[in-house]
Amino acid sequence: MPKSKRDRKVSLTRTPRKGLEAKQTLIAELRRCVDTYKYIFVFSVANMRNNKLKDVRNAWKHSRIFFGKNKVMMVALGREPSSEYKENLHKVSKHLRGEVGLLFTNRTREEVDEWFSKFKEVDFARAGNKATYAVSLDTGPLEQFPHSMEPQLRQLGLPTALKKGVVTLLSDYEVCKEGDVLTPEQARVLKLFGYEMAEFKVTIKFLWNSETGDFQKLVGDTAEEEEEEEGDDADDSNKD
Repeated sequence: MPKSKRDRKVSLTRTPRKGLEAKQTLIAELRRCVDTYKYIFVFSVANMRNNKLKDVRNAWKHSRIFFGKNKVMMVALGREPSSEYKENLHKVSKHLRGEVGLLFTNRTREEVDEWFSKFKEVDFARAGNKATYAVSLDTGPLEQFPHSMEPQLRQLGLPTALKKGVVTLLSDYEVCKEGDVLTPEQARVLKLFGYEMAEFKVTIKFLWNSETGDFQKLVGDTAEEEEEEEGDDADDSNKD
């Protein structure tokens, strides 16, 4: 009886190698960008949406944007003064936490600030977002929904019923209060009724200059950032 292909043993040694090669390629590309572009801007993203970030990439095709893979980016730039690819790049690495990215560009700080300060787009909030305003629904017919939607609306907590084939809200319903941390059900109801509360926004936070090696804080005043600044000072003193 022929041996089943399902029983064939496959070596897993190739899998991590492919992952390693991808990381090495990314590291090489990041370092090439360090050598090519005059500035590196560290930016953070509020209410991340892939389609919105794609719009930013399309608008900045003359530059390079890297988002995600923070640990790999840290390796490429260097985590410590002793391992940094160029002077003060370890300070950039210290701020690669959370939803942040790198913009490599030859555009000036003024051009970057002007463009990103104007780029803001609203979208539907997701579970875990805070409601930016209160939303209440009035009693009455909900003619925007087909009758087949009524069970789904009821399942989301709305007091609905079919009256003569029309989805009807039987009593006033408070979807959320301002400042509420939205549940999945609240977020779904807000989307169904067309309420957009999430603002996709990119904030430019730090700048590194390849010609001088200077690292500059542009915005941000959190305690965490202040601690990191103190850590940078300690690194500088140790370096001296």
